Amino acid sequence: MAQLFEQSKKVVEAHLAGTSVRAIAGSMIAYEGNVQFKAAGFGGGDGVIAGLKRRATGEKLSLMECGGNGRVFFAVNGQHVTVVNLNGETLQVESQQLLAFAGNLRTDVRFAGLRGASTGAGLFTTTVTGQGQVALLSAGGPLIHLEVSPQYPLVVDPDAFVAAQGNLNQSFVTDVSWRTMVGQDAGEAFSLRWEGQGVVLIQPAER
Repeated sequence: MAQLFEQSKKVVEAHLAGTSVRAIAGSMIAYEGNVQFKAAGFGGGDGVIAGLKRRATGEKLSLMECGGNGRVFFAVNGQHVTVVNLNGETLQVESQQLLAFAGNLRTDVRFAGLRGASTGAGLFTTTVTGQGQVALLSAGGPLIHLEVSPQYPLVVDPDAFVAAQGNLNQSFVTDVSWRTMVGQDAGEAFSLRWEGQGVVLIQPAER
């Protein structure tokens, strides 16, 4: 299985030994060795159903596969990187924050609802399930890990949300009057509420 490492705060390094990784198209910044690159679809699984999901949710996750022997380096716009290990769990990821993943992992698209009743814009996340590693991006600084417990639900700004892991349920909070205090339009504002047991990862910047 290919291995992912945080080569620096803003670069992920993949070690290939007759193995492969999938990454966001265009994220390769350097490589050494005998490595081949090819398109790997758009995430969200394979087949007609996956295509319909992507169309319905506006999914635009374009992937490439890097295979062979050598080292490959990935980065996107100077954003910070974090490698998360999965051991059979499911990671829910904001698609714009997914950089690369390696191992026996399956991706899918989960439709979470509408961003706004009048706009009808879709809110969705990419899910990554199985055994392996996932490299995440975060703007403004390193990821912030926030614990969620049954006693302490967590509410986060959807523009700061990056990923969630654990036995968590997501719902929407529409009464977010705090947005008016910072000059944001509260006409259709909402936040994401997480309940259960797990960890939510957020970035210290808004998209």
